[in-house]
Amino acid sequence: MRPVEIRPDIYWVGVNDRTTDLFEGLWPVSDQGVSYNSYLIKDEKTALIDLSKESFTDDFVEQVSKLIDISKLDYIIVNHMEPDHSGALLRIRQLAPNARFVGMGKAISMMKDFYGVDDNVMVVKHEDTLSLGKFTLRFLFTPMVHWPETMITYLEEEEIMFSCDAFGSYGSLDGVLFDDEAKDQLPFYEKEALRYYTNIVAAFSRNTLMAIDKAAVYPFKIIAPSHGLIWRKDPMRIVSLYQQWAKYATEQTEPGVTVLFGTMYRNTERAMEACLQTITNEGVPVEVFNVSTVHPSFILPSLWTKKGVLIACPTYERAMFPAMVHALDIAEIKSVKNKVAGYFGSYAWSGGAQPVFESYAEKLNWDIAGALEFVGCAKPDDIQTIQQIAQQVARKSKEG
Repeated sequence: MRPVEIRPDIYWVGVNDRTTDLFEGLWPVSDQGVSYNSYLIKDEKTALIDLSKESFTDDFVEQVSKLIDISKLDYIIVNHMEPDHSGALLRIRQLAPNARFVGMGKAISMMKDFYGVDDNVMVVKHEDTLSLGKFTLRFLFTPMVHWPETMITYLEEEEIMFSCDAFGSYGSLDGVLFDDEAKDQLPFYEKEALRYYTNIVAAFSRNTLMAIDKAAVYPFKIIAPSHGLIWRKDPMRIVSLYQQWAKYATEQTEPGVTVLFGTMYRNTERAMEACLQTITNEGVPVEVFNVSTVHPSFILPSLWTKKGVLIACPTYERAMFPAMVHALDIAEIKSVKNKVAGYFGSYAWSGGAQPVFESYAEKLNWDIAGALEFVGCAKPDDIQTIQQIAQQVARKSKEG
């Protein structure tokens, strides 16, 4: 995409990434892509808000050069120092040696750590302002959304929130930039916003709610994040979604059960199949994920939003099936807490997975509705017990 004018003299100059397999080296985006949104403000003084990932520096420089002589750039606003935002920094500094880098104190400190740059900088504090001429930028400190130096830049005259990682999503911008242009694609971007939230931001939900409260003091007509759609038709839509998802960290989530299963010789899988109808009979949605084939990135949205969790996996060498351990480790890192959960699984000569499940449940404050280890294949009595566990998980997922 070429530069796009958002409002008079305010431009999107970002780039689309359709080649990276793993965002942050962790989260699959090869099918969805991701955008690195940067914004240029042309005024008596010119300012760039955020940059791009290093591997897209040439594309980014070309974008900006279509609108201005980069050597005459006055300010580079550093909302966030993570390299997907700041990777082009050294090239821009080379091309615009007189431009000042503007950021919170921690951002300026990290700039030296990451790039060896500590000159021609401007440290700002929460609610400080910077006049560009007819436009005024106000800086809102929003730490731990999701790094400690993060801030939102607010353009007062146009009521635009350049919100950094807050309100962002996966998904390259395939010929669309704004929510009102997305139309039939909007469900895709909202789904990818939830996956992005659970992958990147969820562990900092308390800070996300604090950031929303800080931003709510100021009227806004446009939300312009660092990844994904710019929201101009209904900016409160993405704010409300983020607020809802952030509250799930401590408040009631949605009725429903996420079933995670792993299996070696299908004994556990067959037992799992025998209990799915029990869950749906309780009138709650169920999602099933094979942890051996589905990346945790795609599991986290269901875990985060649904109250019930059912873990089905075998014992592996007196411990838990390793692929399930990985999935639950990610759930622990992302603070998937306060669920109602159950476990069942097969073993051959020695159990061991159940105590591992109970350890995770204790750390994550999961209410255990039942657990069962069975030898070999599940017998009729085992199936009955497993169905009872699944029923209890489903029923408790509906409780307030």
